[in-house]
Amino acid sequence: MNSSMINMRVAVWCVTISLLALTNSSCNRCKGILHTTDPTYEAIVSDENVPDEVRIIMDCYPEQRLKFKDNRFYFPNGTQVIYDDKKEKNFEEMLDDSDIKDMFKMDYCRQDTPTYLADAGRSRCEAFFKGMYGSSPKEVKKNLVRVDWFGKKVRMTRVNGAAKQLSKVAQEMAKHPELEKYMLSSVSFYWRKVRGAQRQSAHSYGIAIDINTEYSNYWLWSNKGAAEQDSLHYENRIPQKIVEIFEKYGFIWGGYWYHFDTMHFEYRPEILRYQTQTDSLDTKTNDAHA
Repeated sequence: MNSSMINMRVAVWCVTISLLALTNSSCNRCKGILHTTDPTYEAIVSDENVPDEVRIIMDCYPEQRLKFKDNRFYFPNGTQVIYDDKKEKNFEEMLDDSDIKDMFKMDYCRQDTPTYLADAGRSRCEAFFKGMYGSSPKEVKKNLVRVDWFGKKVRMTRVNGAAKQLSKVAQEMAKHPELEKYMLSSVSFYWRKVRGAQRQSAHSYGIAIDINTEYSNYWLWSNKGAAEQDSLHYENRIPQKIVEIFEKYGFIWGGYWYHFDTMHFEYRPEILRYQTQTDSLDTKTNDAHA
């Protein structure tokens, strides 16, 4: 057999292997399991004893190659983050000292007037987010990229595909010229604490963007001197179409928070996935009792 025939057979063999790999990957995705060569991952997401929130975290952030064991998430570099610290917390403690389980305890309510203290997304486990995006401005900046955004560029992290998803938001939003005025003067990365608190803002990690404040409302602007657990008057001027486009690509909206921040959009696919799953279970339960 001459060398050209050998090379041809090798090439055919390589193509066949590649096609088989693609087929297996597609099958895994159809089952709701993200394809990975790590058997530990597939064992975890298929384990009925593992909390739904753990599976959702691992599905939404496959780039992190997380492992989970004995109530802890493990990053490849050895960083450990507790899933459930077993502490009973009031509303403000869940904001200031959140573990990963706490992040799922508030509803992401898509209602015209948000439910009292429903602030899904405001509760962030700092150790987990710093493990993913960086624990200092220097570390976060290493992964920031510039995204074209209505005549300017905004900085967003490439980690977990956040920048790519924001770019898709911009491309789809551009199909609706009437919405462009809401996108002007937007700001994204800014390493800082949340106003009036000691916890880190989502803007610190390069996963959030605030759109035009000229059309925005914020709970403290509309409720001067209000405290976290006071009754609030709700205001909003952001069109629903904008919210739908952002959510389509994994961004939650601060306008659905009881402590509303209608300019704020934040890359949190795990919150959207969990709420969709919860809503689906509620619908099945209601249908069963109808």
